[in-house]
Amino acid sequence: MGSVMSLSKSTAQDEDFSNESFKIRKTCSSNDEEYYRLIPNLPDELSIQILARLPRICYSNVWLVSRRWRSAVSTSELFTLRKELGRTEEWLYVLTKGQDDKLSWYALDPVSTRWQRLPPMPVIVYEEEPTTTSLWSLFTFPGRKEVSESEQTPFCGCAVGSVNGCLYVLGGISRSKTVSSVWRFDPVLNSWSEVSSMLANRAYSKTGVLDKKLYVVGGVESRRGSLYPLQTAEVYDPDTGVWSEVPSIPFSKAQVLHDAFLAEMLKPIATGMTCYNGRLCVTQSLCSWPVFYDAGGKVYDPETNLWGDMPSGLGEGWPARQAGTKLSVVVGGELFGFDPSSSSSVENGKIKVYDQKEDTWKVVIGEVPVYDVTDSKSSYLLAEFHGKLHFITRDADCNVSVLRDNVNEIPGSSSSSSSLSSSKSVLGSCSLKEKGNGDIKSDCVIWKVIASKDLGAAELVSCLVMDI
Repeated sequence: MGSVMSLSKSTAQDEDFSNESFKIRKTCSSNDEEYYRLIPNLPDELSIQILARLPRICYSNVWLVSRRWRSAVSTSELFTLRKELGRTEEWLYVLTKGQDDKLSWYALDPVSTRWQRLPPMPVIVYEEEPTTTSLWSLFTFPGRKEVSESEQTPFCGCAVGSVNGCLYVLGGISRSKTVSSVWRFDPVLNSWSEVSSMLANRAYSKTGVLDKKLYVVGGVESRRGSLYPLQTAEVYDPDTGVWSEVPSIPFSKAQVLHDAFLAEMLKPIATGMTCYNGRLCVTQSLCSWPVFYDAGGKVYDPETNLWGDMPSGLGEGWPARQAGTKLSVVVGGELFGFDPSSSSSVENGKIKVYDQKEDTWKVVIGEVPVYDVTDSKSSYLLAEFHGKLHFITRDADCNVSVLRDNVNEIPGSSSSSSSLSSSKSVLGSCSLKEKGNGDIKSDCVIWKVIASKDLGAAELVSCLVMDI
């Protein structure tokens, strides 16, 4: 009886404690909904609408508020809403290479003129191939470096591209071996992830986007310790994550060289590519470092899946294609290219535009401000965003500067278009004058310095624009 009474009492006590605990939980849960809202006293649906209207540059601070806020601005749904609201923003992404050969990405918000450094790319080390000597062992590319055992720079010679709001780093060289790996940076998640590898190992390839698909053409591959040019091409569909073969780019060298020895020694390679009029325009050269012979180019039509000959004027006049650097960009449907000069003066280089009707390149800006042309590691890039041409280079203080053409701001100019194509009537030499407000003025164009950043001795490698 006593034991029964004790058990009953204990059970009653447990029930009372359980009920009290339930009351406490119920009291707390009544405030949970309010406590866990993104913004107090506002429904989360309205809070998301507010966050979607914030400038993207503010999201780095939003991440620091709470996990809930960070999670809210790291979803594809939020950026889909931004697109529906017309709040997408074009940012410039610049790839640099430091003195230690490490690659770094920087993002520029042109509106706030603020820079952000992207998280470092993952470091992957591949086994080194045994080396042998051959004719192509003497072939080198701009920026090529043999990687030692102690170094870990697998992205040397990588190609870059962007599609569907993500940045891609493709291939490259690790310890003298070309790789097929592909890494994707998602600005929404602010992180890198590995995706499906390319069908071929390649470095120094060219990339372009057509119909929301990423094309990769040419480059080189490593075989027996040497680098050999590739004529293969492939395309990546980001929706399926699948790579597919594209017909290899044809090449004809019979019309270029009459010397049988040179024809055998020089190898064809794609030295530039841009997407123009819905097609891939690929320039080609015959080369065996340091010898380059222009060899025109080919045009790929995705509708027919065929390569055709590039118009002679387009290929022959393509600026600086021998450097293998993408120095061309499409602005307002017009193809522009930067033609560097061998002069060591500040007033150096020209901007050209391709005239499709006459099949020729014409100078639209006689001189472009380039300060560090005597530096062997200097480089310059072209980009298009906000409907205008931008020139990325180093200024007199060796800072990386982003310059915008402002044709419609020239006093007395009848042009109202933001594109340089409207200034084709303004030709000839231009004298440069640096104004007190940081603008660089010439007789035909005012170059507006929209942003500048001290990146030390880092070399400009590539750039791209994403609208997110």
